[in-house]
Amino acid sequence: MAMPAGGILLVFATLQVACIVGALLYPDDFRYLSPQNLTILMKAVPVLGSLALGAGILMISGEFDLSIGSVYTFTAILMATLVNGGLSAFIAAPIGIAAGVLIGMLNGTITLRFGLPSFIVTLGGLLFWRGAVLLYNGAVQVRFDPEPAFSSLFAGTIFGINAAFIWILVLAAAFHLLLHRHRFGNHVFATGGNPGAATAIGINTGRVKLIAFAIAGGMAAVAGILATSRVGSVQPGQGAGLELQAIAACVIGGLSLRGGRGTILGVFLGVLLIHTMTDVLLLLRAPGFYLDMFIATLIVVAAIFNHLIERRGLA
Repeated sequence: MAMPAGGILLVFATLQVACIVGALLYPDDFRYLSPQNLTILMKAVPVLGSLALGAGILMISGEFDLSIGSVYTFTAILMATLVNGGLSAFIAAPIGIAAGVLIGMLNGTITLRFGLPSFIVTLGGLLFWRGAVLLYNGAVQVRFDPEPAFSSLFAGTIFGINAAFIWILVLAAAFHLLLHRHRFGNHVFATGGNPGAATAIGINTGRVKLIAFAIAGGMAAVAGILATSRVGSVQPGQGAGLELQAIAACVIGGLSLRGGRGTILGVFLGVLLIHTMTDVLLLLRAPGFYLDMFIATLIVVAAIFNHLIERRGLA
């Protein structure tokens, strides 16, 4: 069963109103509404958004993937090196996504086949694929110089709006339809909410979780494509910590840590809230550790709030 995203929507709307009022009152000191700042926000959201959408569906099914940050880097470097070797980016990008899907399926297969906690399996995956990046290409930056059409499609602008931001809106809408308007979405909620009951009514919970793992891996690769297209290069360690931010966005957005509850809207708003707070603190010239402290506090508060809602629902 999906949990309404009303709470996170109210928090996000309140924060936006406060930021807009502050920008109008102090336009020179707090440039929140400046075109440059809004452009930076639109460029930043798609990467974490892609990771969080995949992680969110997997969390609703009752599992976790801590390897998505490393998969994001590995698939991005794979795509970039293929392009540097003469392959078209329009072929290299699908290969990268396919690699992400296969890695996700590998995580799911190990988890389900041996009955291991996905937390442990994907923690191992995080370290393995981080090492695989160094084994494959060493600790050097990889340039990404695709054909102009590819750059325009993923890093250009469409009607004055950043193309990557349009992509994340399209992906969020597609996953909303998949999760909340399709039978597969009902199976995901049932699998995460009560696996025994789901199996009793004929749902193949193992297959549902395997597909969710594949989606998480594929979306990690999509995040890598968007990030690499934006900056024109990829660093071996640039995905470190993104998996935790993605899970944080999901928790802040109202997803249950036990599975079975959440919305795509909540996940997307969680991503927007994290990036908005990051932007506000940067505009206020606050030290970077303030952001870590704020997000940590927000995660705990959100987890407590979600737990109270679950207890009320079970009462």
